[in-house]
Amino acid sequence: MSTTKTVIVADDTAFVRDRFATALLSAGHTALTVKSAAELLARVRGDLERIDLIVLDLRLPHAGGVGLVRAIRKLDEGRLPILVFSGTIATAEEVRDLAALGVAGYVNEYSAVQHILPSLAPHLFPDNFNRRGSPRVVLGIPVAYRFGNTIAAALTLNISKGGIAIRTMSPLQSGAKVRARFRLPGSKRDIETESRVGWSDRRVGMGLQFEKVDPADQAAVDEFVDQHFFTNRKA
Repeated sequence: MSTTKTVIVADDTAFVRDRFATALLSAGHTALTVKSAAELLARVRGDLERIDLIVLDLRLPHAGGVGLVRAIRKLDEGRLPILVFSGTIATAEEVRDLAALGVAGYVNEYSAVQHILPSLAPHLFPDNFNRRGSPRVVLGIPVAYRFGNTIAAALTLNISKGGIAIRTMSPLQSGAKVRARFRLPGSKRDIETESRVGWSDRRVGMGLQFEKVDPADQAAVDEFVDQHFFTNRKA
């Protein structure tokens, strides 16, 4: 499996295109930047065999919305992983439609540069990661986790309804059982989970899949993930 990937970054804002391209290029990947739907579809048509991922602004000029993803799917027959910039989602209905079209997840277009690659890695190297089934919210909050008699503290990379990813240079082995504790932004109480390490990568960290969570805590996580996609979106 090639460790060098080719990623299309489609956004009409140079600031977003350039930051994502810089993060990809610094890791040795190829970034193809486009700023319109016509350019994007031409790239997909011409380079289908070499594209590994599309990162997409859903509000590209002249052809935005779910229809643009449908147009990609007509060309790729559902093969390409597509990530959508979360700030460009307009409605809950769009989230449902995108899920039906097999969109792999969401990424914050304003992520700090050092967070961009970790958020793309599960989609660039899916065999190394156990995919979680709900959108990921990029979020750096403190998390304490316990493995056997060892307690460690770190920052999260992202959170989904099914788990959290943690930035650490000494991740545990896949399959390890972990107790984790964290507090969502704006909340006054800790969430405790019993989890299992779903993926582990020394360059990035590890992913914890929730196995046992209090129902009220799970509801708080679900609500937080859902709410994230309807804030800071483009007009």
